[in-house]
Amino acid sequence: MTHIAVLGAGVVGVTTAWYLRQAGYDVTVIERESAAGMQTSFANGGQISVSHATPWANPTAPIKAFKWLFREDAPLLYRLRADKTQIKWAMQFLQECRADRADANLVQMVRLGLYSRDALQQLRTDIGIDYEQQTRGIMHFYTNQAEFDAAIAPTERMQALGCERYVIDINNAVSLEPALYPIAHKLKGATYTSRDESGNAHLFTQRLAKHCIKAGVKFLYDTEILAINMDADSARPHVHSITIRPNGENAQTFSADSHVLALGSHSVTLMKPLSMHLPIFPAKGYSATYQINPRAPHLAPFVSLIDDEFKLVTSRLGDKLRVAGTAEFNGYNLDLNTVRCEAITRRVQQLFPKGIIANSVQYWTGLRPMTPSNVPLIGRAHMGKVRHGSRNIDATFDNLWLNTGHGTLGWTHACGSAKAISLLIQGETPPVDFDFVGVEMPKKALI
Repeated sequence: MTHIAVLGAGVVGVTTAWYLRQAGYDVTVIERESAAGMQTSFANGGQISVSHATPWANPTAPIKAFKWLFREDAPLLYRLRADKTQIKWAMQFLQECRADRADANLVQMVRLGLYSRDALQQLRTDIGIDYEQQTRGIMHFYTNQAEFDAAIAPTERMQALGCERYVIDINNAVSLEPALYPIAHKLKGATYTSRDESGNAHLFTQRLAKHCIKAGVKFLYDTEILAINMDADSARPHVHSITIRPNGENAQTFSADSHVLALGSHSVTLMKPLSMHLPIFPAKGYSATYQINPRAPHLAPFVSLIDDEFKLVTSRLGDKLRVAGTAEFNGYNLDLNTVRCEAITRRVQQLFPKGIIANSVQYWTGLRPMTPSNVPLIGRAHMGKVRHGSRNIDATFDNLWLNTGHGTLGWTHACGSAKAISLLIQGETPPVDFDFVGVEMPKKALI
């Protein structure tokens, strides 16, 4: 039986392990933490949001980024650092801000999102997994007229691609989510996507990991991945082993037939020694989790919401309200910025002052693996043209695959990415029109 190592046990790695095991592979997941879903998947916004596909890189982004440059509480904060990698990423990001590139990237993310949402819903039906999910849709609401006006064209574009996101009036918005009634006079408009969902990504990841174990997947927790070891003399790049350090002990070699890289922002460091520079940079995202007021639970939202002006999302998780968003480009720094944390709570108190217990808040931050385009890297690891002997060859690995760079939509795209990478490894064509890396795809798709 072919043995595949999945590197990383976040939501992307665990779903990858599940689909590979269902396809009949012997699967081992290697994770430096003591359990699944303990990093970027731990306390994210909790949304399955196909409708949240407008790329960060769009024609309005450079102006907004410059305006927010010196605001510590800005929705997007770019720390100017003497870092060549960050500067290179920023230049690539600016190139993706062209209108044609932004539209192409939106198309990619909507297609993958639709495919992935269907895969999640089917998985939930198949195994009966529960993760505090809410299937009440997602609503974007706007308290700024310019932000609402700017949302109309992307909404119509998503409709044309099959995402059922529609503009709704204020009365309809308040009817769908009565918790918005106290600020109804401030609303300028809203959009609503009924088939989008929300839930606890951490709980989903850990419970799916248990299903994986029951199905025969092995998990090596508390195991640091030190290096990927490549055959230097092969005409085609080939990974012969990886170097790991289990439980802080001495380094040792681990071998598998094939490998899937699902380490989020940390994928970059592992690939650099192989002369493969992944276009990923970490964006530090924040979340705040509040206890819902038991005396007025109806004043906290049930419908998952997106506050586009402040770049915040809300999801109801049992008796708690998760509010997440904003981004800070500051390398791999995970320190909580008090100013940014307080800005989230200030906005939540403006929106739902009696729905939450503000002093119950638990703040968290995690690193989102952002590509300049917002489109994840799914497919064969690819080094481009390299010199081999007297020839330039196309250096595509035969046994190293990428499933990383999902940015803010890791959970939204997790099941679809995992299902697709499983099919690619089997030599099959995933039924989604998506630009998989390092893979020649026929011009045929179902979505």
